[in-house]
Formats: sequence, structure tokens, C-alpha cells
Amino acid sequence: MPNCAASRLILESFSESIVTEVARDALRECGGKVTCGFVFTSSDYAPHLEDFLELVQVHGHVPVLAGSSGMGLVGTGTEAEHATGFSLLLLNLPETTVHPVRLPVLDEDESFDAAGIHALAGRGADQCTAWIVVANPFQLPVEPWLTAWNAAWPGIPAVGGLASGGRTGDQCFVFHDREVIEGGLALGFAGGVRVDTLVSQGCRPVGEPFTISGAEGHLVTTLGSRPAYSVLDEPFGSLTAADKQIASGNLFVGLAMSEYLEEFKTGDFLIRNLLGGDPQAGVLAIGAHPRIGQTMQFQLRDRASADAELRHLVNEAITAGVKPIASLVFPCSGRGRHLFGTPNHDAGVLRDLFGNHPSAGFFCNGEIGPVAAKNFVHGYTASMALFS
Repeated sequence: MPNCAASRLILESFSESIVTEVARDALRECGGKVTCGFVFTSSDYAPHLEDFLELVQVHGHVPVLAGSSGMGLVGTGTEAEHATGFSLLLLNLPETTVHPVRLPVLDEDESFDAAGIHALAGRGADQCTAWIVVANPFQLPVEPWLTAWNAAWPGIPAVGGLASGGRTGDQCFVFHDREVIEGGLALGFAGGVRVDTLVSQGCRPVGEPFTISGAEGHLVTTLGSRPAYSVLDEPFGSLTAADKQIASGNLFVGLAMSEYLEEFKTGDFLIRNLLGGDPQAGVLAIGAHPRIGQTMQFQLRDRASADAELRHLVNEAITAGVKPIASLVFPCSGRGRHLFGTPNHDAGVLRDLFGNHPSAGFFCNGEIGPVAAKNFVHGYTASMALFS
């Protein structure tokens, strides 16, 4: 039997009969056999999680189940922000092995490293060609973990999101099979399926690129041998009157992932926050550790840029022959109506351009995905996994 999938988006409070019926129906659509499943719930499912997860796993015949809470849910072509319910994706991948790895909460005197990641993951992890990750941002130190994970498996994509739906670790949750777990979960895929990734950061370059000539920690001290703060007027001055209005609070920095490009464009940068600047000291503070010699260009985030970038990335994937049987969508909670002014944007673009296919996801507290073959934690991003 070829790979196949089924998804359901249910926007209702917990009901044993509804969950049972949905799981059985999705199982039938998968041909009566399931390799793994993903399910994302609103935080008000918390009192019912034990029953909910058991119903999904038993009636869906799901041997490995992963998921988390979300402040909004995603289905095929649909985004339900601040909704009650759950989003389910079941995958039947007959030739694929799935490899779950729980990501633990560390003590204060512990840290992640590549050797520890290998030991944690165990046998079989080296065969995985892609990972789907869900994590609790209040419990897992995501960036230190991801640095070690990248060192353990360089070039292997990790795609996913950080649980959302509450202001504390108790209100956000991650689960593996029928158990709410601390930290996070990575689910690896080996053989039988191709997992492509899309990471849409929603920005476009403005002004000219600069070479970082001075940097200390989070600070950029000089750009092209000029005080970094002094160049801020140049990208702002290049904007139209309409873009200048948008730029307030929406100006970011892009760090080039390759220095060997003759011309930089959207998608060539890792987007990071512009945290502030000191005109007296002439420095800029950014949400990254820039390096001397790296190219930096200011970036503008707006709905038109975000729409154009996502459509460009999907069309590139189509040109490359990607035809997903299913997808997982992890948009930032700052996207949706807040960014686009209309509902269903990211999920709608995916459905409209790739065609109707099973899809699930949730609005995240941070997104995980690769840029230039290295995995990062993002914000205001839509990170997607395409199973084909």
C-alpha cells in the first residue's frame, strides 16, 4: 500500500463520542493501518487529556502519538485562532520507521552536547533523515538544545513548534502517546518517506547589505567600518512613504547564511529582532550573535512581504517536484489575522498551491526549522513539513 494520510480539524469541546468517531474515521481513510499520528489541542483540553489521548490512540490504532497544546489550530486550508478543539493528522507509511526521542528538562548544572544527544537518542537515530519537534518553551532550553542537536546531526532538518496556549509551563503541554511529558519530543523518520521543509520568515530586504566589521556578543558595533547605529537612516530613507509607516516596530535584521552569493534576496537571510541601539556608543543590539565578516541587511516585515515569500517558497517546491501527501504547519501566533488581516492565510496558500491534502498544525510560541541546512528557533515565521 502506498503512503497515505488523513487529517481532521474539530472545533468543539471535548466529547468522548466525537473523539472516538473522528479517530475511527481517520483510521479508515488511512486504510486501517497507521504508522504514527500528530494531534494538537486547545489548552482547555487539559483536564481531559488522559482520556482524550487514550481514545485517539486506541480507536485510531496509533502506535506512536505526538503533539502539544496550541493557542490556535490548523487544518487543511483552515486556521482557527483562539479556538477550542483539536487538529489530528494520521500517517500510514508502510516502509518508514519512526523514532521518538524525549527531550528532558536538565538540572542547573547540566547542559546539552552532541555526545549526550547521541546517547539520549539511542540506536536508530542516525538513520533518520528528518525530525518533527514539539517542545514546552517554559521547560526546555530550546536554543542550547538545538545547538547540540545540530552538532549531533548536521544538515538533518528539524521542523516543529513550541507549545502555546498559556503563560506558564503548566498551561502549555507536550505529550507522547498517552502521557504529558516535560521538556519536549522529537520524532524521527527513516526510510520510505521524503520530508521537505518550508520556512517562511515573512520579510524582505530593504536598503543595501553591509559587512559586519565589528561585533561583541549581541552587539553590532560597526558596519563597513562605520558606527552601526549611523547606518539606520539609510534603509529607512529608501522606503516609500507607505513603507515608512509600516516600518515602525517591523524593522528587523537579516544575517546572510552564505557569503558566496553575488546578490542577496528574500530567503538568503536568517531573520532576527532588532532589539535597539545606542546613538552615543553607535551600536545596535540584535537577537543573535553576529560574527565579523558576516553580511547584514535590514529587513521589513509586512503582510505583502510575508505573502509573497510563502508563495515563492511553495512554487519553488512545486518546481522541484514536491507533491505532498500530507503536511504539518507551525505558524507563529503573531501571524494569522494579526499579520494578514484575513483568516486562513498560511494554510490557505499551502492548500491552494499544492492542492487539497491532509494537514494539521497549531499556532506556536516559537517555530523550529532550517535555514541554509541549519536548524534555528524563529519568531513570526511559518515552518512547515511536507510528507511526500
